[in-house]
Amino acid sequence: MDEALLRSLTPGVLGILVRRGADFAAAEDAVQDALVEAVRVWPGGAPRDPKGWLVAVAWRRFLDASRSEAARRRREERVEEEPPPGPASEVDDTLRLYFLCAHPSLSPSSAVALTLRAVGGLTTRQIARAYLVPEATMAQRISRAKRTVSGVRLDRPGDVSTVLRVLYLVFNEGYAGDVDLAAEAIRLTRQLAAVIDHPEVAGLLALMLLHHARWASRTGPDGALVPLAGQDRGRWDTEMIAEGVGILQGALALDRLGEFQAQAAIAALHADAPTAGETDWPQIVEWYDELVRLTDSPVVRLNRAVAVGEADGPGAGLAALAGLDASLPRHPAVAAHLHERAGDLPLAARLYAEAAERAPTVGERDHLTRQAARLNTAARGRQRGA
Repeated sequence: MDEALLRSLTPGVLGILVRRGADFAAAEDAVQDALVEAVRVWPGGAPRDPKGWLVAVAWRRFLDASRSEAARRRREERVEEEPPPGPASEVDDTLRLYFLCAHPSLSPSSAVALTLRAVGGLTTRQIARAYLVPEATMAQRISRAKRTVSGVRLDRPGDVSTVLRVLYLVFNEGYAGDVDLAAEAIRLTRQLAAVIDHPEVAGLLALMLLHHARWASRTGPDGALVPLAGQDRGRWDTEMIAEGVGILQGALALDRLGEFQAQAAIAALHADAPTAGETDWPQIVEWYDELVRLTDSPVVRLNRAVAVGEADGPGAGLAALAGLDASLPRHPAVAAHLHERAGDLPLAARLYAEAAERAPTVGERDHLTRQAARLNTAARGRQRGA
């Protein structure tokens, strides 16, 4: 059974049913039924036209479900009879589905779940495992999302930036359960890049590739988090890095700079440095300046403070940090890093401990706790030697 083929065909099959007049929720249910049937039947051999087969089965499932008297009265004016057998339509509805799943009426979590289900072809169980929530909880979330977008008319161009943010949310979930969401986000973004020519789509794909290229080096043998400066760069995926850089260069050549292109440029500079000590921090600061101009995001300013501290010294980094809200995520960790570089180990240790208490993941909490313990030990040693 070629699961990758089934998942790649899912958005096209769903789009055909929606275009024929099926509401989104009913069409999505019918497509899922067709996928289940394919899993049952195809091990004996896939049909010559897999997409056409899925369309035919899904359409029959939709018609069967809609033939009650109440459903017929609602749909009789818009539901056509089953079309004659033949090749599936070549019209690509993938982009339409991306915009539908990223509809502004959906919460970010619902948009992500619906994108994984409708465009990604994942089952509810797979999505639930990836998010470490009960399957029933995820099923309710997806059902609510489907009801929200059913009947929505996409008669105007969608908001590409919203679609990209949904895909970025998927990527940032990383790996959990039996689905690698980072890899899935890359697959979906590749799919989007194939149907829309937009520099920010390319920028996001490049950013994902450049980050994911470091995946194998992000944890040690004991599972402990390894920060960028301490990673074994020999384990980075050089082919993925080269692909990301190539995609980024093509996007930047269009001279329509956007947030994801700027982020990818920063990631490319990290990837290009043979060692952490050879990182081009002044150029990274310049790219953060571009990001601040594009987004005016406090989180971007926080990351910029780290870069300034590396480029111009910890004092300059602390000055850049001074005007930022201390409640920002990672603010205590950034402050701890800069104070450690400035030589104030007791303060840095206290800040690392504070950062550990606010850490969003167990891995990050354990890493920050170890940093606090390391500095407390170093501070005591310094006192004994004084």
